[in-house]
Amino acid sequence: MVTPIQPRLTHRRDLMARLAEPCHYDVIVVGGGATGLGVALDAAVRGLRVVLVESHDFAKGTSSRSTKLVHGGVRYLAQGNIGLVREALHERTLLLKNAPHLAQPLPFVMPTYQWWEAPFYGIGLKMYDALAGSAGLGRTEFLSRSETLAQLPMVQPASLKGGVKYWDGQFNDARLALALARTAAAHGALLVNYCRVTALSHDVGRIAGVVCEDQFSGQVFQLKGGCVINATGVWVDELRRQDGVAAGGAASSETQPMVAPSQGVHVVVDRSFLGGEAALMVPKTADGRVLFAVPWLGKLILGTTDTPRHDLAREPEAFEEEIEFILSESARYLQRAPTRKDVRSIWVGLRPLVKPPDDEGGSTKGLSREHTILVSRTGLVTVTGGKWTTYRAMAEDVLSQCTQHQLIRPTSGGQTKNLGLVGADADSFEFKALCEPEGLHSYGSEQAWVRALPGAENWLCEGLSEAMVRFAARHEYALTVEDMLARRSRLLFLDAGLACQMAPTVAEILTEETGQDPAQSEFVHLCQHYLIRDQENP
Repeated sequence: MVTPIQPRLTHRRDLMARLAEPCHYDVIVVGGGATGLGVALDAAVRGLRVVLVESHDFAKGTSSRSTKLVHGGVRYLAQGNIGLVREALHERTLLLKNAPHLAQPLPFVMPTYQWWEAPFYGIGLKMYDALAGSAGLGRTEFLSRSETLAQLPMVQPASLKGGVKYWDGQFNDARLALALARTAAAHGALLVNYCRVTALSHDVGRIAGVVCEDQFSGQVFQLKGGCVINATGVWVDELRRQDGVAAGGAASSETQPMVAPSQGVHVVVDRSFLGGEAALMVPKTADGRVLFAVPWLGKLILGTTDTPRHDLAREPEAFEEEIEFILSESARYLQRAPTRKDVRSIWVGLRPLVKPPDDEGGSTKGLSREHTILVSRTGLVTVTGGKWTTYRAMAEDVLSQCTQHQLIRPTSGGQTKNLGLVGADADSFEFKALCEPEGLHSYGSEQAWVRALPGAENWLCEGLSEAMVRFAARHEYALTVEDMLARRSRLLFLDAGLACQMAPTVAEILTEETGQDPAQSEFVHLCQHYLIRDQENP
C-alpha cells in the first residue's frame, strides 16, 4: 500500500517570504480558478519554475459555482460537435481516476411523458455511449414507468411513461481546485491567494512580469518572467486593457472586450424533494433550457439558468425571474413543489462567453474546443472559456501556445494524464458517494492527518469538525471564515443559514491558527446573498 504523503504547510508568512525572494519565473499565472490552477500544475510537473497569484481565494469566482457535473456535453451532440464530446468524455475519465475522492460517476434519469421522448433522446444517448467507448461509465438504459419511479422516487408520476438512464460524473468543484493548487505546490510551484496583480511589467514592448499586492498587508511584489498567463476568467479583459495600452494605445485590438458574461443560478433544497441517488435531467424546459436536479453532499441542486449580464460583480445576485423559473419548472417534475421557503442556499456563477476580437492587429489566436487562447503583441497569453471537465486539456493547449511563441522552453506534455491529485495517493480510503453529506471521506487518503489534529472528535455540525478547520488553516491556504465555510467546507453553498450560525466558532479557531482577523462580520454579511429574500420584504 502506498503511504500518503504528509501534507505541506501553507503558512502565509512563509508563502509571502518566498514571493519576496528574487526570482525569474518561467511561468507567471494570474488567476486561481480551474484554468489557472490547471496551467500551474501542468507547468510545474514539466519542471518549469511557476508562480500563481490570485486576487481573492482559489476558486472564489466561477470555479466554485458550477452545477457540479463532470460531463462530456450531451447537448453538443445535437450541434454535431463530435470532436468536443469525444475529448470531454476522455477527460472525464481521467478526472474521475485522478481524484476519486472528489469526482465520481453519477446516474442521470430523464423522465419521459410523451411517447416519442424515449426513442428520440435515447438514440442520442446511445451515441454518447458509443463515443465514450472504453471510457464509458455505464450503458444507457430504457426504463419502464416503475423503474423510473424506483430511480427517482419523488418524480411527478402523472402521465409518466418511463425514462432513459445514462451516466456522467459529478464532483466537488472548490475542493478539486484546492487539490490542484496543493498538487502544483507539491511539484514546486508557488501559489498565493489574496495577492492581486495591479500592473503588468514590460521591457522594450514585451511582457516582463507583473506587480502584485498582498491584500492583507499591502506589501507590493515585483515578479519577473517572460511568460505571463492571464487566466482570470470573466475578468480577463482588465489585464488585456493594460497590456493593450503598452502594445500600442487604447485603440489597439487587445483592448476590445472578448468576454460577454452570462450568469447561471442554482437553488439548493433538501434531498427529500427527489429521493434516490440518481440525478434528474430535463433536456428541454418550457423555454428550451436544460434543467437538472442533482443530489450533492446531502442536498439537492436545482438549476441552472443562462442570463446575460453587463457587470462583473464578485458576488452576483439572482434575478427574481431566474428563481421563479427554477422553482416553477421543478414543480412540473417533482411530486412536492419546492417553494421559496424550502430554499437552503442560492448561488450565482458568471460564465465567460468568449467573443474574440475580429481585428487581431498582429496577435495570434488559438481557438479550439470551448476555450479561446490569445497571444498579444507583447506576449501576454490570455485564456478564457472552457469548462471544468476539460481543464487539463486546456492547460496543455495553453502551454503548447506558449511553446510555439517561444515564451517557454520546449517541454513534454501529457504528464498530468495519470497524475493523482492530493488525497488520491493511497490504494484505499474510506469511500462515500458525493451525494452523501460532507465528512472525513472528502479528504481521501489524507483522512488520518485530519484525525490527528486537535478537535477531531469535536463536530461543529454535520460534516464539519474542529480538526477540519485546523487542517484548512495549516495545509489548505484558508485565512478567512469564507474560505473555510464556502470552499474548504461547502456549507455556505448547502445551507447558508447554518453557515452563518457556524461563523463565530470557525472564526475563533482560525484566529488561533493564523493569528489574523478571519473576517467574520464580512462573512455574516455575505451569507445574506445566499439566502433567498422574502418578496414582501426584499
